Amino acid sequence: MRHHLQGIGMTSQRTRDRLVERLSREGITSEAVLEAMREIPRHIFVDEALASRAYENTALPIGYGQTISQPYIVARMTEILLRDGPLRRVLEIGTGSGYQAAVLARLVAEVYTVERVDALQRKARRRFRELGLRNIRLKHCDGKLGWPGYAPFDGILATAAPVEIPPALLAQLAPGGRLVCPVGRRGGQRLVLVARTTQGFVEEVLEPVSFVPLMTGER
Repeated sequence: MRHHLQGIGMTSQRTRDRLVERLSREGITSEAVLEAMREIPRHIFVDEALASRAYENTALPIGYGQTISQPYIVARMTEILLRDGPLRRVLEIGTGSGYQAAVLARLVAEVYTVERVDALQRKARRRFRELGLRNIRLKHCDGKLGWPGYAPFDGILATAAPVEIPPALLAQLAPGGRLVCPVGRRGGQRLVLVARTTQGFVEEVLEPVSFVPLMTGER
């Protein structure tokens, strides 16, 4: 692996290991998720000036009014999504830096990720290539529309918060599938899990969260 992917000092593997230990203490129990967090170098998903803070358990700005989610939230949402067993095909709404998609790519067969900000997506694509992640497909589009061409999805995960879950995303969820999404306006958001059953959709409200809003349109 190239030297800068391995990291040194505050971006070293040892620092990453300490983050994983902290996530475990804070309640992340999935060994597969913890191992994916250990493997993916978060420091390459932020600007070089912020690399020394990459393994703090905090959200960081990535430009265009967007953030890279704190590691705990990435681990928590991934763990919830995979709680009932492995998934083959997962759609991510909001590629952002690409970090969440990279973690998912270690755990599921196919990741489809959509992003409305073209410049962010181009950066993410380069990072995936650098890491050798070949099971991620990207599309520049309005995230509220999902990606109907590859639907249905076994799992859908949103990294930005709509006021209400877009109907297009529910329609693209396979029977037996799971959707994990922050919902609500800033200051009152909740993480929600929606399961699609033979009877319809079953919603479970999990915990308070704070995400950037899910915006409409492309940039």
